Amino acid sequence: MLFSDLPIDHRLLHKLGLKGFNQATDIQANAVPHALLGKDLIVSSKTGSGKTLAYLVPAINRVMKTRALSKKDPRVLILAPTRELAKQVFLQLRALVEGPGSNVALILGGENFNDQVKALRRNPQYVVGTAGRIADHLTDKSLFLNGLELLILDEADRMLDLGFAPQLKQIHSAADHRKRQTMMFSATLDNAELHYLTQSLLKAPQRISLGSAGEEHQDIEQRFILADHIEHKEALLKALVTGQSFRQGILFTATRADTERLALLLQEWGISSIALSGELNQSQRSNIMNEFGRGHHQMLVTTDVASRGLDLLKVSLVINFDLPKFAEEYVHRVGRTGRAGNKGHAVSLVGPKDWSSFLAIKALLEQDISFTAIEGLEAKFKGLRPRKAPADDTSDKADAKEGETVWQTAKPKKKRINTMAGVDVGDQILAKRKPRKVEAEELDTEDDEIMQEDIPEQTGQDKPE
Repeated sequence: MLFSDLPIDHRLLHKLGLKGFNQATDIQANAVPHALLGKDLIVSSKTGSGKTLAYLVPAINRVMKTRALSKKDPRVLILAPTRELAKQVFLQLRALVEGPGSNVALILGGENFNDQVKALRRNPQYVVGTAGRIADHLTDKSLFLNGLELLILDEADRMLDLGFAPQLKQIHSAADHRKRQTMMFSATLDNAELHYLTQSLLKAPQRISLGSAGEEHQDIEQRFILADHIEHKEALLKALVTGQSFRQGILFTATRADTERLALLLQEWGISSIALSGELNQSQRSNIMNEFGRGHHQMLVTTDVASRGLDLLKVSLVINFDLPKFAEEYVHRVGRTGRAGNKGHAVSLVGPKDWSSFLAIKALLEQDISFTAIEGLEAKFKGLRPRKAPADDTSDKADAKEGETVWQTAKPKKKRINTMAGVDVGDQILAKRKPRKVEAEELDTEDDEIMQEDIPEQTGQDKPE
């Protein structure tokens, strides 16, 4: 489908043509028509399918062709889980709406709050930001959303993973106009908490899903290599980055400390590298991403902070030095390559500590997984066997109630007394005897009792002479 086949404003069509966006992707062809009708949407598809343009086109078209519900409040609010993704959406949006009368504000955490207040006072039509900082401006009353027309949540599941559920509910309560349209976009939407959130945020949403998260990506060649330990992983990494040619690559690690260490190691091997982690401030992170996007470095070493939404067309290689904790995050990691029809390669190193994550990824992916090896660097590690459950007494299992374990219901065994062992009298503990109750007819004193026992009873026949 061509964008010109849709009822889109001619000014927007002109901008799309200048950027080379003439043919709509599958997700755009399915989502944009419903969005143009004002319907709430829940959209999921594989990474690199063009989700960003699928919500920007109807958002810009609405602002261009309809009157605003409020003169001061923003008309479109786009939320992203990370600063990097929010900035990328902001740049793409600004490129499509640049011109007189358009005003776009970028509101991110970690940046000057007062400067953002000044930007919001200029009454922007579009606001792109992170949920935490948007909620801060709502609390500070420097931002009002009563007249908001379109609320867009990009990578909504990731925002919940980062703990932004309270902020999303606060934004939803503030944007209370009855004509508000809401759209959720992500590569994975199979989340119980997200399902609960959609019931309160969206009204009779249209669900659009093109391919599951685990569906095989035809443009990405995926490999899994076993590793014995961290030194073995480093040897495999060296063979991977020095033994093949690639334009740019991203190396994912589990910890922030490893980003710096591995970046220095890559530089020793002659690979221009730079490290990115969440502990850096926003200006540092922006500079790193700008340098990498311009091709100043061949390898970006990062944590999952760069796993979502970044559209880097020159990235042809993704290496998972450590597997992610959540299987869905693997889909987003490898989705940094093979974008917009380009071919990409993804290699994952699987050690003993990664085995549980590998099993979760294997269950998610709808494809056969087999391990490959690099000649001369074969691993002795072949995987971990599942632990066998210890054999329990069936009688205890039968007595256990639902929700209780056997050890909670098992009765304590009585201690057996050894009657054959002798105990010295001096070691024996003497128990106190309870005092005997004295009846009314008994004598009062012990002496009287003794006297009574010694004196024989006298009868009339046995009187003394």
